[in-house]
Amino acid sequence: MSTEAQKSVSILGVPLGYGASMAGVDIGPAALRVARLNQRISFLGYTVQDLGDMRLERPQPSALLNEKLKYGREISNACEELAREVEAILTNGHMPLILGGDHSIAIGSFGGAVSFFRKREETLGLIWFDAHADMNTPETTPTGNIHGMPLAALLGHGAPELTNVAGFSPKLDPKLCAHVGARDIDPGERELINQLGMRFFTMREIDERGMSACMDEALAIASRGSAGYAVTFDVDALDPGDAPGSGTLVRGGLTYREAHLGMEKIAEAGGMRMLEIVEINTALDVNNKTAELGVELILSALGKTIL
Repeated sequence: MSTEAQKSVSILGVPLGYGASMAGVDIGPAALRVARLNQRISFLGYTVQDLGDMRLERPQPSALLNEKLKYGREISNACEELAREVEAILTNGHMPLILGGDHSIAIGSFGGAVSFFRKREETLGLIWFDAHADMNTPETTPTGNIHGMPLAALLGHGAPELTNVAGFSPKLDPKLCAHVGARDIDPGERELINQLGMRFFTMREIDERGMSACMDEALAIASRGSAGYAVTFDVDALDPGDAPGSGTLVRGGLTYREAHLGMEKIAEAGGMRMLEIVEINTALDVNNKTAELGVELILSALGKTIL
């Protein structure tokens, strides 16, 4: 992808909230725009195209009948459409900036990005910032909420309506994937992580080694993808003191500066092909604090520096 293409960003909101259990996350894209996302990206020298928000079908109460895969059909349909949108953005030479919504949308966004590069016989790496592993399946999930399953689905594990989005599975090679910030992992997820041998940089390791060393290694792993890598950032990776607006808060997360350092190192390394931010819950936020921080982190990933 050319430098010119990388300086063109297409923003797409995905106001999907039924992969989670708490109302409010569907308004995340609007909260980011309220924090002047578009204008502030333009100030960095990017050409910005805002595609607005996807129109999603309203789920029916019967969608909850499968307690191990809540709203499975609706989320699968939304992710199929999102995959087509992301592939079209990349085909037009722009970098996709995807605004969630809950983290189940990653099945569609990564599905579209990987599909684009797969047709060019290129592989895509991944950096996944999150307090949780997001590697449950219908067999291991404690809640049935699909926002706890997207990474497993992308790696080819889980319900067929999730794993087969965009028409192929698996979408990612665990050897090209790095997960940063985990501190709340379910037993079934731990078993799958060990089975796949995927690299997790837990908060314990970040505490011991420092964010800089962990990010250097994460970038080295993700950059093995011949096309570069994509980044998804769940705001619950952040410490709740800095980001109260999430429905899945876990104490002891990345600090304000650790998160910025991670995104600054991504910008410095180059090679990012898509950026996604998810799980901003406006109903729980305080004075749009989490959305404001989300915009700041996006700007750091796109090259904003202190000097």
